Amino acid sequence: MTTDLGLLTAAAAKWDAMAGELQKVESRYGETVQKITLGNDWAGVSAGVARTKFAATRYEYSAAQKQAKAVASLLRGAHEQLTDLKAKLESARDDAVAAGMTVSEEGRVAFDYAKLTPVERSAYQHDPDGQALVRTAVEKWQKHIDDRVKAVSEADTHVKDALESAVVDRNKDALGHGSGADESLMGFNNSAEGDLAKAQKYVAPVITHREDPVKVTGPDVGFSASGIKYGKEGSVKAYADLFHATVDGEGELAGLKLSGVEDAYAGARATANYGASEQGVTGKAEASAGLRMMQEGRVERGSHAAYGRIEGFAGGEVSANAKLTREEVTAGAKAFAGVKGTVAGGVESGGLGVGVAAEGWAGAGWEGSFGWRKDKETGAWTVSGKAGAAELFGGAVGLEITVDPGKVKKTVGDVAHEIGSWFD
Repeated sequence: MTTDLGLLTAAAAKWDAMAGELQKVESRYGETVQKITLGNDWAGVSAGVARTKFAATRYEYSAAQKQAKAVASLLRGAHEQLTDLKAKLESARDDAVAAGMTVSEEGRVAFDYAKLTPVERSAYQHDPDGQALVRTAVEKWQKHIDDRVKAVSEADTHVKDALESAVVDRNKDALGHGSGADESLMGFNNSAEGDLAKAQKYVAPVITHREDPVKVTGPDVGFSASGIKYGKEGSVKAYADLFHATVDGEGELAGLKLSGVEDAYAGARATANYGASEQGVTGKAEASAGLRMMQEGRVERGSHAAYGRIEGFAGGEVSANAKLTREEVTAGAKAFAGVKGTVAGGVESGGLGVGVAAEGWAGAGWEGSFGWRKDKETGAWTVSGKAGAAELFGGAVGLEITVDPGKVKKTVGDVAHEIGSWFD
């Protein structure tokens, strides 16, 4: 009730003035610094890099203006809204007083017995019905005052949320989206909302775990075997697990979809799968004992994605596999004893992906594999190969190429649409 709400419009005027000064700086920057990259006097890789960086700087000058203007608009909206709500609260207080109530500075309502004559006061105090009427009236006016106070409080909180939201970069023009000039994921907000009625609270993205994100099993031992039936492969499996733990999560940050997984296993396993049908033939056998650990992270935005993975293994392993079907042709074998570490990473864009892996070995062994396969769920085709050897120290390298026809088709369609729009 005592706050000088005029300070809001005074602050708004300064934010508008700031936007004006930023516009002057942007113009000078474009006419002097950025202009260097727009002519024919400078060419080559350095010119291309500078052109991108200078455009990004000018973009931030422009975004800063929009953000400043949005803040100014929000402050003026706050002044209008809070002034109106304050007037309604004062009117509610005056109406309560006119109805025979008192309202304290803290907003507590009471019946004003001081306005009554001694006879009236005595009648109220000794009349149960009169006391009930007083209580009902006090409760009614108290709720009326409380509702007006609540409206002010909620508006104040909304203004705070709107101001905080306006200064968070939404990155709608980053990584090829929108104008594509935004090179900073934490710059100024080019899409800041200045309408207080439309502004929404910004919820900071956090990594959230999937349902049942932590899975821990073990120790456990077991054996199972089954023959070929109903189109399923036959299998033999024996294991002695000390433990197996997995943690995964996903979330969003600055318009990016993030996901990650950590996995650790210690124990010994031996498995074999075999089968033959009209689809083809398959056979696989492997045995290993030791400790394995893996961490992987993935970043996605639209049709673009990148991942990184590190793995560690200490123990011994041997395996051989071959598969020949209409959707997969693969073959490989390996034998190793010692310690190995793996670093892998890859990128995907528009349905085309490339991944590479490099391993360092301390031990003895060899490995080789090659093949191609189709993912039954996504329809993507993958061609991969890996080779490595060591007597005491050595390593391995691997390559994987992925083609997702569905995503490629969509990308081609999007490009054709953009080209058509450009010609239009």
